[in-house]
Amino acid sequence: MTAAAGTEEGREPTEYDVVVLGAGPVGENVADRAAAAGLSVAVVESELIGGECSYWACMPSKALLRPVTARADARRVPGLKQAVQGDLDVPAVLAHRDYYTSNWQDDGQVGWLESIGVDIHRGHGRLAGPRKVTVDAPDGGRTTLTARHAVAVCTGTRAVVPDLPGIAGAEPWTSREATSAKEVPGRLVVVGGGVVGVEMATAWQAFGSQVTVLVRGDAGLLPRMEPFAGELVREALEEAGATVRTGVSVSAVERAGATVTVTLDGGERLEADEILFAVGRAPRTDDIGLDTVGLGPGSWLDVDDSCRVTDSDWLYAVGDANHRALLTHQGKYQARVAGEAIAARAQGRSVDDAPWGAHSATADHAAVPQVVFTDPEAGSVGLTLAEAERAGRRVRAVDYDMASVAGSGLYASGYKGRARMVVDLDTETLVGVTFVGPAVSELVHSATVAVVGEVPLSRLWHAVPSYPTISEVWLRLLETYRG
Repeated sequence: MTAAAGTEEGREPTEYDVVVLGAGPVGENVADRAAAAGLSVAVVESELIGGECSYWACMPSKALLRPVTARADARRVPGLKQAVQGDLDVPAVLAHRDYYTSNWQDDGQVGWLESIGVDIHRGHGRLAGPRKVTVDAPDGGRTTLTARHAVAVCTGTRAVVPDLPGIAGAEPWTSREATSAKEVPGRLVVVGGGVVGVEMATAWQAFGSQVTVLVRGDAGLLPRMEPFAGELVREALEEAGATVRTGVSVSAVERAGATVTVTLDGGERLEADEILFAVGRAPRTDDIGLDTVGLGPGSWLDVDDSCRVTDSDWLYAVGDANHRALLTHQGKYQARVAGEAIAARAQGRSVDDAPWGAHSATADHAAVPQVVFTDPEAGSVGLTLAEAERAGRRVRAVDYDMASVAGSGLYASGYKGRARMVVDLDTETLVGVTFVGPAVSELVHSATVAVVGEVPLSRLWHAVPSYPTISEVWLRLLETYRG
């Protein structure tokens, strides 16, 4: 199979079993699972094969952040901290970032799709009625694709930039510019206290920017996690030299030469070299022909647990476009479920869409894991205490100071962190777990297994953590629960 360049208007439609709109990680995984089941598959992509995660999100951001957290960890180790007091080699960090984005070239990912027998159609894809997709190629040609069984919308999201006075001329950063910038701004204003905001504030402050984080309202940083997560991350950002302000809103921006002036609601003005808006995401569904199948352009698409769009027997929405969990790993999970569900239905096999079935993305509701790669790291899975209480569950939160675990002290002098497990008292199983502290990212999957497996605490008691590791926090949490 080869990448198609598009054909002239009027040529016969090209038929496939499945047509996938969008070739980011989600679209690639839908295509992979459908092709592995023996279906013919085409993907349509207007940008780089590999999508947002590969070039402007997960991969570049973590490549930027890893040297930052590694240096921070090393500075907490006696005998080593004296050797790492200098500045980061920023050009080397940026080169490392460029390597992990393949220098924004997608040859490798194209080759992988071709190797599994998937056709690639370059251009802008739009629905043109049931089971039909038109592809407008860069050369002006148009191809019409027909899907025998399913079309999967995997077009993801784009960063929201608020409609403020002066915004067009201010040339603001979004997550794309923040992860791909070639130079360090002297002063950077970050608007938003979510994951993108705090990760990019962490990175660019460490590279030498003077960072100011502005957060609307009083929820603080990382508002979707347990409150202590945002509190510990804020403390670390401020210790690193950043300024964090909550309860403030931007009312206007203006660029004059190299300087951006930011006006706050109260009339206060701040000056910076760049401003990053990290205030949310919107679905990239405004120009994909949803109106041709009775759906609203620009809308999030409601789906069942097999990711099939409500009231449709052929249209699927997988990943960010369905608004279930805006995380790459969760979108890829949905893609595996959806690709196999599409194949089962196409081949007349039974579909197991019961909770935790092979064709049901049940984890979207009960066990979504996430790691925020700040210093300290914050990781969680499942429900927060507040979410569990709002859901009407009878729960108890158990907290533990992670600095009291022997492995934490050995890992870093002055270790700061906190752990919480949220216990369903009726089943004595975990419905949520949160860790904050250096190196906690690798603890999150153990928590995910416990939540997904609904492991009784009586059995979890027999999962003995190795000594002396940070994982011993599990034992301490269980001991605290038992009293």
